[in-house]
Amino acid sequence: MRVAFLLLCITVMAGSGALLEGQGGPQAAIPLWPEGVPGAISGAGPEVVESGGRISNVHEPSLTPYLAPAGSGPATAVIVCPGGGYNRLAADHEGRAVAEWLNSIGVSAFVLKYRLREYGHPAPLRDVLRAVRLLRSGHDRWGIAPDRIGVLGFSAGGHLAASAGTLFGEADGRTGAPLDAVSARPDFMVLVYPVIRLIAPHAHTGSGRSLLGANATAERLEQYSLDTRVTRDTPPAFLVHGGTDTAVPPENSVVFYLALRRAGVPAELHLYREGAHGIGLRPGNGPMSDWPKRCAEWMMARGLVRPGEA
Repeated sequence: MRVAFLLLCITVMAGSGALLEGQGGPQAAIPLWPEGVPGAISGAGPEVVESGGRISNVHEPSLTPYLAPAGSGPATAVIVCPGGGYNRLAADHEGRAVAEWLNSIGVSAFVLKYRLREYGHPAPLRDVLRAVRLLRSGHDRWGIAPDRIGVLGFSAGGHLAASAGTLFGEADGRTGAPLDAVSARPDFMVLVYPVIRLIAPHAHTGSGRSLLGANATAERLEQYSLDTRVTRDTPPAFLVHGGTDTAVPPENSVVFYLALRRAGVPAELHLYREGAHGIGLRPGNGPMSDWPKRCAEWMMARGLVRPGEA
């Protein structure tokens, strides 16, 4: 009876795809857990939205769709994971703006609002894997291709996107829900100044503390330093980092790229001589501001963007 109820909830939610028709701008947010958020914290207070679109104290994870204009077939889909050190989400310049850019190259975007330090691991991992499963299971309702679902993340959101690409088979990523039967492996990753290391060398200790707690052991921090989790089943990746990033050292992208190379996973790394952390799509940052063009070219070469749209 419980399984039937969960299936009904998921069907009703997916059926809301009929409300997502039309193009331009965000559509109604899709709750990730209509049957109830696993491990929900009671009395946690309201979600906080600050100036600049920063969101914190997330307790109702969701996906906000930005659907690409109708084309000649199902669109590529990208789940966008804003950064914020697992403390908050930079939902405007690393979420909305990125979704609008993806629409401009014919890609449907889904901005992920995921749980943060109030929950810690495995809640963010469960949220991003649930997002992949949800889109893949309901692909026809959003006009997307089930074999062209990627993840794009910035900073700590890059850690989350890379977690989806390396930890998609982990028991911690499942909750016992019917959707667990759907593959959560993304088909590709785009990682922009990502956090990879949670322990020295080159660590972003703040992300590690928010995700795993202040008392996390060295062994646990190493376990979720994702260059150690790459296998031949990890999806192809496009990586971007600035050489003058003082928040997340560029070595984070380098060690992940080298791990992908060792595993035989196709990868492309753009490491710029200069480039600060957190620029998103902002112009005026020298050659690094052209990373969206390079990414679109990579996507077109992989058959993820139609010729003429990149």
